[in-house]
Amino acid sequence: MLIPSIFGENLFDEFFNEWNREFRNMDRKLYGKNAAREMKTDVHEHEDHYEVDIDLPGFKKEDINLELQNGYLTVTASKGLDKEDKQKGKIIRQERYTGTMQRSFYVGDSLTETDIGAKLEHGVLRLNIPKAEAKKVPEKKVIMIEG
Repeated sequence: MLIPSIFGENLFDEFFNEWNREFRNMDRKLYGKNAAREMKTDVHEHEDHYEVDIDLPGFKKEDINLELQNGYLTVTASKGLDKEDKQKGKIIRQERYTGTMQRSFYVGDSLTETDIGAKLEHGVLRLNIPKAEAKKVPEKKVIMIEG
């Protein structure tokens, strides 16, 4: 029963609690109990470039898509199960799922797709993103006023 409390409890806490719990666990249904650890990323800064390492265990090169649009680099990884292989027998327990993960990074408007290097090794996608050159601030110039 929804009864407001005098001591700061929200009237709708009990009503939305069950719905909120289901919403928070939505990605766990897709990737299991380790869903929070998917697509973990490390960014290393060097003098002239950034090195981005993204963990994508179990993904093949064909499952990963990189897209550069409006200064954002979007990494999308899709995974499907082989449903055609019926020789393995009846499934008793299945913990692997199909689905898509996506993550975006702002890399700047001055980069093109040829500037960014990508390599997948041992489940780690390594991106090499050059630093955009800083815009030069024009020198201060004085404009004379007539009169």
